[in-house]
Amino acid sequence: MSRSPLSRRQFLGASGAALVTGLAGCSAGEGGTSTDTASSTDTLKIGVLEDQSGNFALVGDPKAKASMLAIEEINANGGIDGKQIETFQRDPQSDNQRYQELTRTAINEENVDALWAGYSSATREAIRPIIDRNEQLYFYTTQYEGGVCDEFTFAVGPTARQQLGIVLPYLVEEFGPDIYTIAADYNFGQLSADWVKVLANENDANVLGEEFIPLSESSFGSTINRIQEADPDFVMSMLVGANHTSFYEQKASAGLDIPIGTSTAMAQGYEHRRLDPPAMANIYAGVNYMEEVPTESNTGDGGFVDRYFEMYPDAPYLNEEAETNYFSTYMYKKAVEQAGTTEQPEVIDALESGIELGTEEAPEAPEGETIRLDGATHHVDHHMWIMRADEEHNIEAVENRQIPETFLSETAGCNLPENPEQTQYTPVDYYEEAE
Repeated sequence: MSRSPLSRRQFLGASGAALVTGLAGCSAGEGGTSTDTASSTDTLKIGVLEDQSGNFALVGDPKAKASMLAIEEINANGGIDGKQIETFQRDPQSDNQRYQELTRTAINEENVDALWAGYSSATREAIRPIIDRNEQLYFYTTQYEGGVCDEFTFAVGPTARQQLGIVLPYLVEEFGPDIYTIAADYNFGQLSADWVKVLANENDANVLGEEFIPLSESSFGSTINRIQEADPDFVMSMLVGANHTSFYEQKASAGLDIPIGTSTAMAQGYEHRRLDPPAMANIYAGVNYMEEVPTESNTGDGGFVDRYFEMYPDAPYLNEEAETNYFSTYMYKKAVEQAGTTEQPEVIDALESGIELGTEEAPEAPEGETIRLDGATHHVDHHMWIMRADEEHNIEAVENRQIPETFLSETAGCNLPENPEQTQYTPVDYYEEAE
């Protein structure tokens, strides 16, 4: 992976233009209209509320940085339909009450045109009622359990069905059908564990046991003992946050040498960089993005990785959610230019028309190939990867393919343009094995 330095002029004028050039002016070809000369001197405002301190700072800070990278690139290349982007950026400090306060401020005092906010699903659910009451355009960018069907929320990170859906079948094929699940004890972990049971049933596998770990827990001796006693073929881990990182060190010290599939480790908290080998050996992450994803738009000269570390040379890692913050800002840009306005109902209509990156008009996102926003569900059909860490924590891509969002579209029947709603559907609503 290259992190060769670029000059500031190259960074803003050339590399940053890679996505911008493909998006600028595309509205005319898609039925949109440009703003007039007078309005082109106006600004629009984006809210960015991401954790830069507290329990989720490790994963939230790269999200904030990637948003600012996209905004600076876009502003340096003419803005959005001639409008420069202003930002309302604050640190919610991993505190959901503070998130609620700042969300109200962003909407009612700062009048943001679009809002990016929150790492955890608990945060999303704490602010979503505020979003809905105020009919605020909202992008939630974390990989998550799935199921949110909300007319104002665009949950553009990969869902559990997408992430677990690439890694779990692979591990069953490679190692066997017996699974032990460990997950964070809140809605994300609980619903992700339900998806493990659904996918296990679909792949003729068995869940031998499951445990839900409080976010405050950092001692895993008893959990490791129970895993060893159950003797599964592999573990599925949906642990979250700084405290849960201890599991990987403790399992290595205890000699628990077993494949582990995950939708959270490495891609978010870069444990393979932070922990000494072999803590993350034999970890298989189902992700849409890691810094090591081997696409030209990501690790090639002047690619996403180079541009990010040019702007943030002291940043430790470029994580999964950061890429989603980044590309979704460009999706928003394309939607505004297609709509010919920043008025939120019209921008939502444009987003629901099916914004794509990776077309001739819009070069690919760092994760690779064409990714498409599904207008009916407000989710993204992602390019998914299985990334494996070896004994020395070197990362290799072992499988990749496009995986559409199917739970909402095919099972739950979410179609927001035709039936606006503000619901979260869960696996237990549709699958007996999830109960």
